[in-house]
Amino acid sequence: MSYEKVLQARNILIGTKQTVKALKQGTVKEVVIAKDADYKVIAKITSAAEEGNVPILYVDSMKKLGKACGIEVSAAAIAITN
Repeated sequence: MSYEKVLQARNILIGTKQTVKALKQGTVKEVVIAKDADYKVIAKITSAAEEGNVPILYVDSMKKLGKACGIEVSAAAIAITN
């Protein structure tokens, strides 16, 4: 599952703003998006990832994604960077 990939990743950026910024800079290897995130929140991320040909992985829960990142709040998306 993608949660293990997040746990093993050394360089991650948490949140939509940081993810979009990194996608525009071209430093992202993969994006992980929670399926239960609001479409309006993740729309910029998906379009930026598709433009940069960056793979998008989907996980079930924002809460579990936040926990996998080591934070106490939910996360809609994260970027695994180079």
